[in-house]
Amino acid sequence: MSMNYLYENQPILDAKLKEYINNNQTLHPYFENGFHTLKPKNVCGFLSLKDESYFIVPKIVNSDANEKNLDIFLYMLLYAYDIRLKNEDIFSASNKQRQLFEIFIRLFADTLLDEFKRGVFKQYINIQENLRFLRGKYLIEKNFANFHRQNIFCEFDEFSIDNPLNRFFLYAIRIFKKFSHYPNLHRCEAILDEVTPKTFNIDNLQIHFDRMNSRYKKNFEVALMILHHLIPTTTSANEKSFAFVFDMSEVFEKFVAKILQDIDPTTKIQHQKNFGNLQLKPDIVTDTFIIDTKYKTIQNKDDLATADKYQMFAYGTNFKRKDVMLLYPKHLKDVKEDLQLGKDNDTIYLQMRSLDLSYDGEY
Repeated sequence: MSMNYLYENQPILDAKLKEYINNNQTLHPYFENGFHTLKPKNVCGFLSLKDESYFIVPKIVNSDANEKNLDIFLYMLLYAYDIRLKNEDIFSASNKQRQLFEIFIRLFADTLLDEFKRGVFKQYINIQENLRFLRGKYLIEKNFANFHRQNIFCEFDEFSIDNPLNRFFLYAIRIFKKFSHYPNLHRCEAILDEVTPKTFNIDNLQIHFDRMNSRYKKNFEVALMILHHLIPTTTSANEKSFAFVFDMSEVFEKFVAKILQDIDPTTKIQHQKNFGNLQLKPDIVTDTFIIDTKYKTIQNKDDLATADKYQMFAYGTNFKRKDVMLLYPKHLKDVKEDLQLGKDNDTIYLQMRSLDLSYDGEY
């Protein structure tokens, strides 16, 4: 399978790929179809289409540095989602062509199998069953209707692996197996052979974690992250095509927030607060300033949208912070501007800054 590179917000020249995307509606939300042009929106990730693979990478360093841009994107992604790989050589030169999706599948399956070896999570599950002998509570109403039969309707608790968390893992594993043949997926599935298959709405999950199952929380979060970004594009029974893409605005925001939280654990992320009828939710709030991340290309203050000025003024005024910042990715050009919003005692000091994502040292 050959590997090709695409850039976010850059026209796609591959005619075969353009035709495939145009004919597959599940991909339309992630691509902008203009007059004679088709380009990825602010998304990066991996496309596996029949016998071709494509990496959509951000243009962080010059456009000829495909490997460097890919490495930076992968680093941002892992750091933003607080994912630690067991094998440090997974991104070595010999593995550059490994699918992004496969990296996360291996991470999920390996760590889940390690936890299963320590013991599969069991939970007391309430069961109602028609048995030949009494077990637990006798169900009077159901047995009244069952008067002429020998079996007894009972209600009891059973310490079982057939619980909501393991059902979710089984659900995720069976989806991942459609696009990956990684052996540890099959091993994890075999361990859950007594778990009832169930379909989940990943946007409305209610899995409770406590001291009994907290060691599985990271496995759960990785599985959920994969499911949220996996887009099956299969058009036939024999085709296993898919996309695995991330909104770079989300990745950039999480990346910056994680850096700040590592520096100052009191940093609040997506801190929503109501001020009368005004609901505000800045990206990052510290004790002294507010940061809003903007994943867009900007040259200077002349490119600053009026709506962004009003937004930052509202944040500063209502959250009682005199200093606010709009933070952009460098994208080959530094941004450093200072503005005053309002006047007198209502003045808010706005800094426009850029973060050099290609920096190899400490951010």
